[in-house]
Amino acid sequence: MTEVSSLTGRLLVAAPALTDPNFDRAVVLLLDHDEEGSLGVVLNRPTPVGVGDILASWAALTGEPGVVFQGGPVSLDSALGVAVIPGDEGPLGWRRVHGAIGLVDLETPPELLGPALGSLRIFAGYAGWGPGQLEGELTEGAWYVVESEPGDVSSPCPEQLWRAVLRRQRSELAMIATYPDDPSLN
Repeated sequence: MTEVSSLTGRLLVAAPALTDPNFDRAVVLLLDHDEEGSLGVVLNRPTPVGVGDILASWAALTGEPGVVFQGGPVSLDSALGVAVIPGDEGPLGWRRVHGAIGLVDLETPPELLGPALGSLRIFAGYAGWGPGQLEGELTEGAWYVVESEPGDVSSPCPEQLWRAVLRRQRSELAMIATYPDDPSLN
């Protein structure tokens, strides 16, 4: 197997041609990417379930909307906390993934992390790929790979994140943001 260049911390933005309904217009933050596979969370799939309904102790620390997000189709009964913590040092219970973005150990008492949190989002499930699977999808053109920004994790309008991420690109990808939801209506 060839060496995998890590995409950890980058965004996968679903190409309009991606037909998997789990990833239609999805924006995925890659939390881990190496020769053993990839793991990420879909940033723009809010659910109607409030964080307080499943993780009451963390509810006050999550931003708007204060709901659980569907992180992907795998292990929907598990929860991941993704937080932005500014500065060089993160508190106990937080592991840096990329830049200011990191994973929260949800077993840590929230009061230990609360003062350091810039933002927090809770995800049910995740998106996962086996060895070489994501690279195959990238070769097929299913995803665009772009740089993440800390604000992507806590976007107050997650439903608009797909267009917003594409629009900020300084390439032909910016034009894809105008792609209609249903091209057959053109």
